[in-house]
Amino acid sequence: MIIILKDKRKEEDVQDLYDYLGQYKVDIKPIEGTQSTILGLVGDTTKIDMTDILAKEVVADVKRVSEPYKAANRKFHPDDTIVEVGGRKIGGKHFKVIAGPCSVESEEQVIEVAKAVKASGAAFLRGGAFKPRTSPYSFQGLHAEGLELLLKAKAATGLPIVTEIMSLAHLDLFSDVDIIQVGARNMQNFELLKELGHSKKPILLKRGLANTIEEFLMSAEYIMAGGNENVILCERGIRTFETMTRNTLDISAIPVLKHYSHLPVIVDPSHATGIPWLVEPLSQAAIAAGADGLMIEVHNNPKAALCDGAQSLTPAQFDDVMQKVKKLTAVFDREL
Repeated sequence: MIIILKDKRKEEDVQDLYDYLGQYKVDIKPIEGTQSTILGLVGDTTKIDMTDILAKEVVADVKRVSEPYKAANRKFHPDDTIVEVGGRKIGGKHFKVIAGPCSVESEEQVIEVAKAVKASGAAFLRGGAFKPRTSPYSFQGLHAEGLELLLKAKAATGLPIVTEIMSLAHLDLFSDVDIIQVGARNMQNFELLKELGHSKKPILLKRGLANTIEEFLMSAEYIMAGGNENVILCERGIRTFETMTRNTLDISAIPVLKHYSHLPVIVDPSHATGIPWLVEPLSQAAIAAGADGLMIEVHNNPKAALCDGAQSLTPAQFDDVMQKVKKLTAVFDREL
């Protein structure tokens, strides 16, 4: 349920409304929008009589929210959420690119790539320290050592780092990580999501391989219900019957997510298709569809990469993509 307050109101009338709502044991989330002030009620609102609320002097309107996701719902938060990390903003008019290797392999590799993507205009460095792999015999990442190497790359370039968490047991290791990524396979790891909800760190949540948009938003809701509202959604392709690409990038998910939710939406064209030459056209399509950013895999020697080298761009290829990105974001009045 959402309650829209009148522009001209007395504080005692607002307090009277709060006192009335207090008997129903719901969480009240005040949102100051550009157009109006809204109180979002989260919890069991079935017993609340809408006519009683409308009778309050301070209330302009009352609406029930039928969707199961509340905190992530644009009805609760009409304005776009802007997530700020290290002086960099994602959301609203702010478009940012996250780039780097699928997996951190060595200090030399990750620093070289970090310097290259920064020079091309990337705002964040991505790199996997813990890697979920389909085969138990594939490279699983350098774990804690990988996190240390990412921090060295951050010290060398100033780029905030984005890396994936796979287990609650590793949470303490992520204290210096700027954005914690939840991968597609963990999108419905609800215990992990609930714990990340108690964190104040921004969470980059990837859509699952075969999950609906509503399920995606409900996973975001798990994080937000714990009090962490710094959530970034990432469309990374879904599994379909198509075999020409690794996955199918759901471009329509971008405007749909932004219609129903206020959270920033970024796109990962690298994982979506697994084909390097598709990164550029899909990046352009994502910008045109309203995405707030991109996540692109870049490796200094893709042929020798220990993880997903086939879908990674070289630094030179990434630079070419960024030239197109800069031109297109300017057309759509987005700030890189």
